[in-house]
Amino acid sequence: MQQARDVIRIQLIILLGLALGGCITSRVEDAREGMTGINEGESVVIMAKSYHLGNETEEDYINCIENALSRGSKGLRVIPHRQFVDSLFPWFEPRTAPAETKNLPKLMQRPGVAEQIAQQGVRYIIWLDGDTERVAGGGSLSCAAGPGGGGCFGFAWWQNDADYNASVWDLEGLESAGTVSTDVSGTSFLPALVIPVPLIARTQSRACKNLAGQLQSFIVNEAA
Repeated sequence: MQQARDVIRIQLIILLGLALGGCITSRVEDAREGMTGINEGESVVIMAKSYHLGNETEEDYINCIENALSRGSKGLRVIPHRQFVDSLFPWFEPRTAPAETKNLPKLMQRPGVAEQIAQQGVRYIIWLDGDTERVAGGGSLSCAAGPGGGGCFGFAWWQNDADYNASVWDLEGLESAGTVSTDVSGTSFLPALVIPVPLIARTQSRACKNLAGQLQSFIVNEAA
């Protein structure tokens, strides 16, 4: 009888978690500064922009954006960022990369820079800035083992915010084309009555999908 009640309690906790859990809210927007468009053979590069404390946008997020941008009916030709940096060493290393578009004309005059960029067909450089952080959490969860077995009991939750901004530089006109940003907030839950049941909000994955989709539309100059 007790076992049956425990099973019912577990099911109720799981249903409660599903009703609450994996909650995600998201926002995506862009601010255009110039006309965009892309021709056959032209490509884009995704770069990490250094920010507070010298950290950089996560490598896995850059890879996610690269993969997402190249998929779909509006998929773009994407040059891997490491390949681009290596081919133009040292001009796009973190300490020497241009911080503003006004520095682009001088950079393009350096020997071999314009030739390498033209050879790879790079039309746009997209600078990514941002991160995913845990901003809140609570609850209590404990696990124990004994002669009759073990298990975990309690309920925990946490909230992650994924906030990313992409600055689009047009190398044809050596100017900023605008920015695209996304802000995703997700709350994950971990109910447990003997067995933990994680209900995870994939905030970074959603932020990647949102930003890549909006960037595609922004660059090809079509409505999202």
